[in-house]
Amino acid sequence: MDTKSTAKKSAYLDALDKGVLIFDGAMGTTLQSYNLSPEDYGGADLEGCNDALVLVKPQVVLEVHRAFLEAGADVIETNTFRSNRLTLADYGLQDRVVELNQKAASLARQVADEYSIPEKPRFVAGSMGPSGKLISADDPEMSDISFDELADVFREQALGLIRGGVDLLLIETSNDILEVKAAINGIRLALEEEQRWLPIQAQVTLDVNGKMLLGTDITAVTAILEGMGVNVIGLNCSTGPEHMRDSIEYLTSHSSLPISSIPNAGLPLNVDGVAVYPMSPEEFSSQLGDYVQRLGVRIVGGCCGTRPEHIAALAQKISEINAAKTAAETEAMLASPVQAVQIKQQPAPFIIGERMNAQGSKAFKRLLLAEDFDAIMQVAHDQLDFGAHGLDISVATTERGDEAELMKTIVKRLSLEVPVPLIIDTTEVSVAEAALQTAPGRCLINSTNLESGLEKAGKIFTLARKYSAAVLCLTIDEEGMAKTEERKLAIAKRMHDLAVDDYNLRAQDLVFDPLTFTLATGEEVWRESAVETLKGISAIKRELPGVHTCLGVSNISFGLAQAARKLINSVFLHHAVEYGLDMAIVNPAHIRPYGEIPAEQKELAEDL
Repeated sequence: MDTKSTAKKSAYLDALDKGVLIFDGAMGTTLQSYNLSPEDYGGADLEGCNDALVLVKPQVVLEVHRAFLEAGADVIETNTFRSNRLTLADYGLQDRVVELNQKAASLARQVADEYSIPEKPRFVAGSMGPSGKLISADDPEMSDISFDELADVFREQALGLIRGGVDLLLIETSNDILEVKAAINGIRLALEEEQRWLPIQAQVTLDVNGKMLLGTDITAVTAILEGMGVNVIGLNCSTGPEHMRDSIEYLTSHSSLPISSIPNAGLPLNVDGVAVYPMSPEEFSSQLGDYVQRLGVRIVGGCCGTRPEHIAALAQKISEINAAKTAAETEAMLASPVQAVQIKQQPAPFIIGERMNAQGSKAFKRLLLAEDFDAIMQVAHDQLDFGAHGLDISVATTERGDEAELMKTIVKRLSLEVPVPLIIDTTEVSVAEAALQTAPGRCLINSTNLESGLEKAGKIFTLARKYSAAVLCLTIDEEGMAKTEERKLAIAKRMHDLAVDDYNLRAQDLVFDPLTFTLATGEEVWRESAVETLKGISAIKRELPGVHTCLGVSNISFGLAQAARKLINSVFLHHAVEYGLDMAIVNPAHIRPYGEIPAEQKELAEDL
C-alpha cells in the first residue's frame, strides 16, 4: 500500500503536526486501585489477566479510560497490552485474540468519541506489547519461533484493533528489535488485509544504561526504525524520565520523525514485595515538560505507576509551555544489533571486510564446508581487528544446496558475536530474505542489478523496505557491465528512479558500485576501465544527491602477483576516495596507507 498517498489522511498525524499530544497513564496501575476479585476477572483461571476485563467487566475499563480523558489525555490506549495469542495462551484465551482486541478497541473508541470536540479530538492507540519471545536471543526456548510466525502473531492482534476502530497501532515496551520488525510487518499485513492505512508508532524500552534487553542502543534503534518507515519513534516504560534524557536527546537530534516519551513514574521500589513508583505528578510533569520545551518531544504520557493525577499535572504543564522546533535530518546508517555505524566515515571510506566470501576466499569456503563456525567467527574478528566497519557475507557454494540455511546460521552467530553491520552478499532473493529475517540490525544487501530487467531488482527493493536495509546496486543492465562513465551513470540513475519512485526507498538507502575490472587482461577494451570507474564515482555522487558509492577494490588487480595486488589496491583506493568513494570492499589487512607507500611504487601503480 502506498503510504505516501495515504499518510495525509490520518487525523492523528494531522493533530501531531499542530501540537503536542498527551497519552494516558498506566491501565494496570489504575486497575489495582479497584481491588478486583477473581470473579471480576471471570474466574480464578483468569485472575490477573487485565486484558480479559474488556469481555467480563467492560465498565471498569471504560471508567479508567474516562478518568484519563477527564485528566486531559488526548490519546487513550486500548487495554490490549498482552492480547496476542502467545501471552493469552497463559489464560487459555489464545483462540479469542481478534474478538478481545476488537472489543477493547471498540470500548476505547466509544469513550474517545464521547469526549471528542472539534478543538480537541481524542484518539485511540491500539496497544501491542511484546510477545514474550526473544527471537534474537541465543536461547532455544525463547527464540523457538520464526520471523514469519511472529509477524502473524501481531497480524492477528492488529486485525482486531483495526476492526475495533483504532486511530493508530502502537508497538510498545519492546525489548527485542527483531521482534519490532516482525510486529511492523504483521501490522502491515493486517492493514493490507483490511484495505486500510493507519500510522504506526514504535516504542522500545531501555534500561538505565540506555540499552534494550539484548544490548541494542538508541543509535541502532533509530537507524533500524527510520528504515522501517514507521511514523513515530519513541521510548516507554522501564525507567522514569530522568534515565531517558540522553536517549531522547539523541532521538530528537538524529531522527526526522516525531518523538514520543512515555516513561514510568520513576524507577520502581520494592516495598514489601510490591512495586511502588515514587515520582510525584509534579516532578513527572516537570521533567516531561522539559523534554517538550527544550528537546522538541511531540508525544508525552505515562507508563507504569502513572495515575490520572500524573496525566492531569502533565496536561497542565504542557498547556503552559511552547514545544521546541526540531529539524533533524536522518543520517545514513547501517547497524548491528547493538549499535549504528555511519556510512560516511571520517576519514573515508567505510571498510567492508571481504574475507567471509565463499566465492572469493578458498580458506573461508573450506571452513564453511567443514562447518567450523568457531573458526569462521575468528575470521570475522580478525577483520575487525584490522579496522573493518562491516562484514560481507557470501556462503554460496556449488558443493552444498542449502545456501539459505547456511546464511541464517552464519548471520545468527555474527549477530550475537560481532558489533558491526552485515553486508548480505547473494544473488538469490530468498537467501537475502532469510538473512534479513535473522539479522536484527540494519544490513546492506549486496548486490542487485538490472541484468535480468526490473523485476528482480524490484524484489530486492521490496525486501529493503520491508526489513530496513540498504541496497548495493551494481552498474549492470540487460546489455551487460557498464564500461564508461556515461553508461555507469545512466544505469545508476535508472535504478535510483526505480527504487525511490516505485518502491519508496530514500536516496540514502542506495549504494552504487560503478564496478571496476582487472587491469591484468592486457586487452585494449579494459585499458581505461580504472579511470572510467573513478569518473563514474564522481558522476554518480554529483548527479544523484544523497546516494553513496562502493567498490570491490581488489577486482582492479585480479590475476597479478600478491605483492603487486596489495600495492595497486591501496593506490587505487586512495584515488577512489578522492573521487568521492564512500565504501570499499577490501581485506583491511592488505591496505597500506597512501602516505607510507614509496614514491617509485606509487608512480608505477598510478601509471598502470
